[in-house]
Amino acid sequence: MAGHSKWANIRHKKGKMDAIRGKVTTKIGREITVAVRLGGSDPTGNMKLKLALAKAKANNIPKENIQRAIQKGLGALEGSTYEELTYEGYGPAGVAITVEVMTDNRNRTAADIRHLFSKYGGNLGETGCVGWMFNRKGLFVIEQETGADEEELMMLALEAGAEDFKTEDESFEITTSPEEFHQVQEVLEKNNIQTSIAQITMIPETTVELNADDAVKMLKLIDALEDHDDVQEVYSNMDIPEEMM
Repeated sequence: MAGHSKWANIRHKKGKMDAIRGKVTTKIGREITVAVRLGGSDPTGNMKLKLALAKAKANNIPKENIQRAIQKGLGALEGSTYEELTYEGYGPAGVAITVEVMTDNRNRTAADIRHLFSKYGGNLGETGCVGWMFNRKGLFVIEQETGADEEELMMLALEAGAEDFKTEDESFEITTSPEEFHQVQEVLEKNNIQTSIAQITMIPETTVELNADDAVKMLKLIDALEDHDDVQEVYSNMDIPEEMM
């Protein structure tokens, strides 16, 4: 998990910039619509919707946008029919990359994703070529500057069902199973513990350390993928140099 929380922080800051451009609102709205279409509008029995709503809350998505996305999912409003797909491939220096998309035209999206991999020094692989390197986990990052007590935070997290607790240079990192994510989140909120990151993510089992040149190429590839309208999430097992951070 080396470098994971640092990269998650970069993505978190980038997400705020994307929100200004409206990209996050559109992508999360699409995620809510698909979740409702697949499992109904009650988040109690729809984990996918519950996660999408949590993401919407974390990104300050307006309530009217959320309701509009739910209505589209229920069929009350017209909208495109999206399907979820996952693409896998390799970036510079053999870094493993997993791309999750929601698209209403899989042929167009596949061509676009293949082009971006090729353009930025990577190559799109077959389904399953790198997916085995990642585990889906809940991730919470708490900045040390919030004043949270390390021992108390660790006890709270583990008692709430967290799988692991780590102290990084400037933050605390809590990982959970996807099933225990909301339970841990509720405990943190109840104890007024502010998180800079709270999300379900894909955590690599091993990482590839990159030199500065490959790190620049890799960041350009990920940035290009994340800027694609159909891309929801991009995960990699890169570990980039501290100076690049």
